[in-house]
Amino acid sequence: MRHRVKGRKLGRTTAHRVATLRNLSTALFTHERITTTLMKAKEMRPFAEKLITVSRRDTLHARRNVARDIRDKAALKKLFETLGPRYVDRPGGYIRLYHLGYRPGDTADMAMVELVDAAPVELAGKAEEKADDKKTTEAQS
Repeated sequence: MRHRVKGRKLGRTTAHRVATLRNLSTALFTHERITTTLMKAKEMRPFAEKLITVSRRDTLHARRNVARDIRDKAALKKLFETLGPRYVDRPGGYIRLYHLGYRPGDTADMAMVELVDAAPVELAGKAEEKADDKKTTEAQS
């Protein structure tokens, strides 16, 4: 029985699991949207949300605490200068998970992890496509 057993091992040793969570969080803070397996996403959510919560107060102590897990200086800077102030008034719930279905190779459950209030990527891509379509139709006329 698994009573009061918290967390998933993800088939990794402790050091490998912590490194995976750190790398996923760094990628999320850099790109604001990543795709990974559902179990990794569910395990990463509380890890990354705690880092965002600490980054809301921009102090040296907070920076050093977060820098233990986020080793990329660009991601750390973005976390404290962009993401922290973005979520100052939000009482938690900074990350959203979308279930994407199954990966074709091994049928693993896939999920898209994104930060709440992230810029919509699909709309930007469609707007560029529409602009390109207008340019080509005007050039053909």
